[in-house]
Amino acid sequence: MLKFVLLFTVISARCFSQDLAELDKRNGFKDIKLGYPIDSVKGFKLLKDFKEKDEYPAKLYLVEHPDYEKIGEVKINKVELKTYKDLIYEIRVVANKDPRLMKALESLYGKADYDVKNDTYFWKTDNLILKFQSEGRNRLEMIYISYGLHKIMKEDKNKKVDDIANDF
Repeated sequence: MLKFVLLFTVISARCFSQDLAELDKRNGFKDIKLGYPIDSVKGFKLLKDFKEKDEYPAKLYLVEHPDYEKIGEVKINKVELKTYKDLIYEIRVVANKDPRLMKALESLYGKADYDVKNDTYFWKTDNLILKFQSEGRNRLEMIYISYGLHKIMKEDKNKKVDDIANDF
């Protein structure tokens, strides 16, 4: 009987919660996907050009579209995107504080890991990381970051160094 209960618990847990493969499959927030061109997003507006980590030329966009105003019943305050060579490498979603957001994320991706130093919950795959943290007293922030595009940034930087070295 104990084996049956244990087996039922394991199977139920797998059925009711997804895993990190689902995070990779979704690859972003709603229909905004990491690695996709910025023009694949509805309602984007350029806020500014900047240098990511003071090295990589990037752009920051604000997204304003009815599709991104709510997550279920929870109001979204802001959706920002960062791009490198017009490809989305970071999605930042700021929403009203609601405990249902964390419950929903854990039902999709499983239990989050916790970073004590940064007071941040996160889900991490080989391709991306999703960070979930408080932003002030009344808001929560979700940040999706693409590892693939960060790798491309570093490769481009190394290529420029190699080009300079080869020019001697």
